[in-house]
Amino acid sequence: MKKSFIIGIALGITGMLGAAQKGQAQVVVKVKPVRPKVVVVKPARPKAHSVWIDGHWKWNKTTHSYHWVAGHYATKRSGYYYKPGHWVAVGHRGYKWVPGKWQRA
Repeated sequence: MKKSFIIGIALGITGMLGAAQKGQAQVVVKVKPVRPKVVVVKPARPKAHSVWIDGHWKWNKTTHSYHWVAGHYATKRSGYYYKPGHWVAVGHRGYKWVPGKWQRA
């Protein structure tokens, strides 16, 4: 009885986690983009509290190819720093892009 109750809870939690993940679409690609050299000339900083956010290669599901997303300046948020986007391996399925975001310092 106790063992089946624990198994039931574990299955319920697993089901909830699976449902939560289904709501978030993830693009997994087989090959990380080969980063050809992109020469970027940063424009002058528009404001003293601006932060440069680097450009990156983004997967286009429609064309099944990568395209370059240009870098840009963003206004620095007090008490935060910008964590750049990066590629993460997803088991043997491939790679997914984790977008950059502001994190508390």
